[in-house]
Amino acid sequence: MTPASVQLQTRDNGERVIALAGDWTLASLRSSVADVWKTLKSVAVDPNLTWDLRRVGALDSTGALLIWRAWGGRRRTDAQLRPEHEPILRRVAEVPGVELPRWRPDWLGPLVFLGRQEAKFAGHVLGFVALIGFLVLDLLHLLTHPLRIPWREISATMYKAGALALPVTALVGFLIGVVLSYLTADTLKAYGAELYIIDLLGMSIVRELGPLLVAILLAGRSGAAMTAQIGVMRVTEEIDAMATMGISPTLRLVLPKVIGLALATPLVSIWSTAAALAGGAAAANLQLGINYLQFFEALPKAVPAANIWIASIKALNFGAVIALIACHYGLRAKPNTESVSSSITNAVVAAITMVILIDAVYAILFRSVGFP
Repeated sequence: MTPASVQLQTRDNGERVIALAGDWTLASLRSSVADVWKTLKSVAVDPNLTWDLRRVGALDSTGALLIWRAWGGRRRTDAQLRPEHEPILRRVAEVPGVELPRWRPDWLGPLVFLGRQEAKFAGHVLGFVALIGFLVLDLLHLLTHPLRIPWREISATMYKAGALALPVTALVGFLIGVVLSYLTADTLKAYGAELYIIDLLGMSIVRELGPLLVAILLAGRSGAAMTAQIGVMRVTEEIDAMATMGISPTLRLVLPKVIGLALATPLVSIWSTAAALAGGAAAANLQLGINYLQFFEALPKAVPAANIWIASIKALNFGAVIALIACHYGLRAKPNTESVSSSITNAVVAAITMVILIDAVYAILFRSVGFP
């Protein structure tokens, strides 16, 4: 097997010739096809040159295709080649060329994209409303058949989403309290208003940050787990099997998660709020010299009890909405792993967005309630 070569020669009569030699096959060109093609393109720039292919040994479709493209897709009448190579070049010439479509600006593209996104959003809204309707029917059924209430599933959800989340929520709450105290201590000290750190920490943590941080943590932790569980059941066709046996998937899967997370979130919120206040008190003691007894004695005066009720109601709504969104995306997952992973991501993003939106609504509705 002789390597393929390309040479630019000048004959005795002054004629310049492109001389090809060697074997122009896939086996010989395997490691040097890029270099050979680069050389062919460089010498094929001059259309007045004569091509001499008589020294080419073996020729197959790979080599013939390179030569044909170097000729610009048309037969060179002045090319000199061996008779046995003519059919191969003719066969390559008969292959129709692929013409790439020309790019055209799509002025309606953004409008089409917007319409598709709106249709997708409308589908999610209709599915979410339908899910709430099924839950209402399940609640009415349980009111008439109280022995069928899934207490075990509800308690399991409260344990997994609530009790197991206590360590991480306490740690995050404590650190948030420390950060807030350190960020505000120097400013308050500069104005001689050190004691107002109790009011600032109490109102911000009890009313806003406590339930909001817990809801975000549970959305990423428990909400993702719920979506993954229902999505995997969709992949393994367990949900279809439940429906075939006459078991309501919303009654056994969705309703316990909604009730369990709605009951667990206010309790975890109170726990995290207490940890955040403890962190704020510790930082205030170190920076401003406010002792713990003074801090917690002044706290009830700075934060009326109405704020605890507002925070608990918000946390209950947060938990119910997180569970509803997680189950909604889990039930809409298609029976493949890629759909399950995207459903988990969408569920977490949608849950956090809804939590912040609900928190803003509560802030507007109760803007004049709970202040001393």
